[in-house]
Amino acid sequence: MPGKEPASTAYRAPALEKGLDILELLAGQTDGITLSQIAQKLSRSVQEVYRVVLSLERRGYVTRGGDDTFRLSMKLFDLASNNLPVKRLLQYAHPMLENLAMSVEQIVIVSVVDGWSTRVVVVAENPAPIGFRVRLGTHRPLLKSASGRTLLAFQPDAYRQRLTAELSEASTENRKDSDRYIAAIEKIRQRGYEIVSNETLRGITDVSFPVLDANDVAHAALTMPYLVWVENAVNVVDAAQQLYECASALSKEIGGHLPRPDFSDIKSVAGK
Repeated sequence: MPGKEPASTAYRAPALEKGLDILELLAGQTDGITLSQIAQKLSRSVQEVYRVVLSLERRGYVTRGGDDTFRLSMKLFDLASNNLPVKRLLQYAHPMLENLAMSVEQIVIVSVVDGWSTRVVVVAENPAPIGFRVRLGTHRPLLKSASGRTLLAFQPDAYRQRLTAELSEASTENRKDSDRYIAAIEKIRQRGYEIVSNETLRGITDVSFPVLDANDVAHAALTMPYLVWVENAVNVVDAAQQLYECASALSKEIGGHLPRPDFSDIKSVAGK
């Protein structure tokens, strides 16, 4: 149910919270849903959600289908994309990522933090005859994805520590697994990137670099799920070096600097 994140209850805006609950609910639906379904899922009356849904529709955040079902529009994504650093980053990233994907014959994605998840905002498809897809807009848990851990590793200290603590407490996994993820985040900060094999799919090595601003804060993560197949034209180490160059160029575009790391861990992890 929407609204899981811990928040202070000292000051509340009920109408605003209803609107946010509806937006978060619609964001998790693959098909449109009716007013009565929205009310049922939020444990509210139809009258409570009616005016809020109509206001969201009037402002363009929600669209109505011919069958009177409601869906989330792309307006929230457009608003986030119009944030100056993100907008500049996305405009600059598209052609660079397409060239990179063509050069290494691997899919390349850009992800940003979206609540307790990552959201894929740019996808450069793998031009090779063998590969797999990552859909634009895909969500993945922050702790359980290379992109998410990379994004967490390069946030301001207080924010990173608070968020990782909240994520660990909310996790259904045991404490040992949570501690493992937190240790991985600290290692990413020291190493400068994430490298992990067989986390999501066997045969895939995820390599992820941050895109940093002038304060060394990650606005995005640039990730290559490197697929091993018989005729790879570029090995994983060379592909990772090209991925770094791209992340470094994107960092410069928003005023940051990405130090060149030691790539020795890539060969050892990918070879396992």
